[in-house]
Formats: sequence, C-alpha cells, structure tokens
Amino acid sequence: MQLNRTFQFGLLVLLLLLACNLIAQQTTARRPLRDRRPNQPWAVSVLVDGYYVPGEQGYADPIVTADRSWLHLEGRYNYEDLYTGSLWLGYNFNLNPIKNVDLTITPMVGGVFGRTTGVAPGGELSLAYQKFNLWVSNEYVFDTKNSSGSYYYAWPQLTYSPKDWLHLGLVAQRTLAVESDTQGGFLFGLSAKKLEFTNYFLDPGPKPTVILELGYNF
Repeated sequence: MQLNRTFQFGLLVLLLLLACNLIAQQTTARRPLRDRRPNQPWAVSVLVDGYYVPGEQGYADPIVTADRSWLHLEGRYNYEDLYTGSLWLGYNFNLNPIKNVDLTITPMVGGVFGRTTGVAPGGELSLAYQKFNLWVSNEYVFDTKNSSGSYYYAWPQLTYSPKDWLHLGLVAQRTLAVESDTQGGFLFGLSAKKLEFTNYFLDPGPKPTVILELGYNF
C-alpha cells in the first residue's frame, strides 16, 4: 500500500515537473483553450465528473466556468472535499510566446465552504503545442476552522490528440474527496463540436478509481 501511494505521488510530481519543463522550453487541457479576445461574448463551460471509488461513496463533481476577456469566474462542488463548494475569481493572461504555442495563465483566489471551510489562492495553466495539450489546476486551502486541515490540491493533465476528436494522456490528482488522496493514471477522451466525453482511470489495477466526465462549451 505504501509503495502504491509512493508511485502515485511520484507520478504527480513527474507531471508537475514535466509541465515546468514544457514551459521553460516554450513548447506546447482538461479544458480546451478559450479565445479571450477583448469584447468577445462570455465563454461558458460546464463539466460534470462522476466518480466511482472502490469501497467508498460515489459522487458527482460539477464545475462551471465563465470567461470574458481577462475575467475568469468558476464554481465547484465536491472538488476540494465532499459536501464542499468553492467560488473563484481569476485574471486571464493570454500569451503566445512563439508561433503555434498558446499559453494561458490564470491566477485565482477562492472561498471554500461546507465540510471544509477556508480561503484558497490558486491558479490554472493551459499550454498547447501542435497535438500536445497541458492543463494544470492547483490551489492551497487555508482551513479557517482547523489549521491542521489546510491542504494542497492539484490536478495536472497531459494529453496527446492523434485526431481532433480523440485525446489520450496521463493525469494525476491530489484531493481530500477520496481516501487515497494522491492518485495517478491515464485517460482517453472523445469530442464533437461543443460536447466532450473523457474517461479517467486512476490507480490502474484490479480496482481503479473511474471518473466519467461530460463537458459542454457554450
């Protein structure tokens, strides 16, 4: 069990290091990059993740985002912890360091309420290069009810798209919502127009955690 958790944490660190390496090289998302040009209409996306966790309670994790120009708004439930919601305000920095590279960095601050209550600085990063796509979301929740409950959350994801409608990749998560707080695995996804479906397998093996994700971009 300890070896398995060490592997999971190692995969999380590996993905984060890979993200930093890709940025440093200016080469190359759970969510597609959104066009945030000035005066554009609101770009809204809705994601619902259905979690099946062996031996634990299954649950749904809805996420709603809205973007216009620099403004990023986000709401989550069951993300930081079960029976816990969070609301976020962020600023989008759209960067195009070199040709064919799209980079968006969004520092954010959020309020967390429910079973876990606190304030959370965090951020999201989207990096796309040719058929590769990197998306990282992380935050640190300062628990205002119990300082020992403060916790670092992360979801790094790297995908490769051999076809426009097919996405394959690696993923990891660190969260309080499941007992095995750090997990790693792989994904495959399909997309058509504004609709996306992604299947995540964490802790691959006889009893993986399975996440079915349905997304719609307005």
